[in-house]
Amino acid sequence: MKILIKDVRVIHPGFSSDNYHIVIEDGVIRSIKPSATATEAEADKVISVPGLHLSAGWFDLRATFGEPGLEYKEDLESGSSAAAAGGYTDVLLMPNTEPVVDSKNSVHFIRGSRLSSPTRLHVAAAVSTGAKGEQLTEILDLYKAGALAFTDGLHPLSDPALIVRTLQYLQKTAGVFMNQPVEPRLAQGAQMHEGINSTLLGMKGIPALAEEIALQRDLELLRYAGGSMHISCLSTAAAVALVRKAKAEGLAVTADVAVHNLIFTDEQLMDFDTNFKLSPPLRSEQDRQALLRGLQDGTIDAIVSDHRPEDTENKRLEFDLAAFGAIGLQTTYAALCSLPELSQELIVQKLTEGPRRVLGIPQPQLAEGQEACCTLFVPDASWVLDEGSNRSRSENSPHWQQALRGKAVGVIVYQKVYIDEDGIRVG
Repeated sequence: MKILIKDVRVIHPGFSSDNYHIVIEDGVIRSIKPSATATEAEADKVISVPGLHLSAGWFDLRATFGEPGLEYKEDLESGSSAAAAGGYTDVLLMPNTEPVVDSKNSVHFIRGSRLSSPTRLHVAAAVSTGAKGEQLTEILDLYKAGALAFTDGLHPLSDPALIVRTLQYLQKTAGVFMNQPVEPRLAQGAQMHEGINSTLLGMKGIPALAEEIALQRDLELLRYAGGSMHISCLSTAAAVALVRKAKAEGLAVTADVAVHNLIFTDEQLMDFDTNFKLSPPLRSEQDRQALLRGLQDGTIDAIVSDHRPEDTENKRLEFDLAAFGAIGLQTTYAALCSLPELSQELIVQKLTEGPRRVLGIPQPQLAEGQEACCTLFVPDASWVLDEGSNRSRSENSPHWQQALRGKAVGVIVYQKVYIDEDGIRVG
């Protein structure tokens, strides 16, 4: 199949602000020429959308699907379809399925899935058996089976001895230890960020201290054991400062932030909308601003969707009974476009180069003769996430039926292509 992409702005190192004509044939980039000098080639498909942009393929470091065991929330096919519609060529899956991804067979099951979506699924295997935080999994065997990272995902690891042993084992591999810093005894039974709003609502809050104490512990264990560590889902100003200081000291630490924590604060919870019940919780405006600064100065390496589908029975309940989490794969880019503090170049960097650098994997190259791994998107496209556009099996989104601006319109991964030009409104 031969694809001609016309008048596209390329956001990638080495490219100017000019528009380009790009020809991709049989999954390989055959030609990249400035539009002003390019001659239009014959093609099986021509993509020409006003305001079209192209970058290397986007990579999500944190998404949770349900398969195996929880397919009614999200199966591999629906999740990868939502990812492609959101512009992701690659997604790293958390191990929190039933059973947990803690064996070679479970790693092989995900890696061997044959899906219609072009999005490639990567495996983060559990650090502890059953993600219970009690006994280490066979980390080296899981790595050899193809796991790229090791984490208990939705159940942060808090046992210092297990963290030290994990850091030591992984020094023998290129695998990455990922942990969300939470002191569980300070967060137990809590529903939202601890602050003025939790007091007004009469709900138990998760103090910022729960994240900061756990992060201080993890960084000290990293200093002791050596190796490297990735911090998942920073949410407080003090946590950003701790990571900034650790990087300045030369510690091998990276970090990401969930998109929801960049957009919303705990003010959104005043109406008890359970779609805003998240983990980590939405925090204060001061925290949100500190997260944005952390992205701008390089303290935070990547932005994640933290896609966490939930069925209606677990979400449309009284607030204290509802499950944590929201879907985010299709709306991450649109949410980021609402932030004037973030340029398109910075957004792309945090969705492409940053995540791959965390995992230590090669960056896709946009050059003639290279295999195509790219995302197409329109910053000014208007759309709505609703029953017609949603690709997930779940609907627990804080953006549900809201007007959005900024949309991915396609991904090309070698010889697999997903293009959705329908319903694009620009201007």
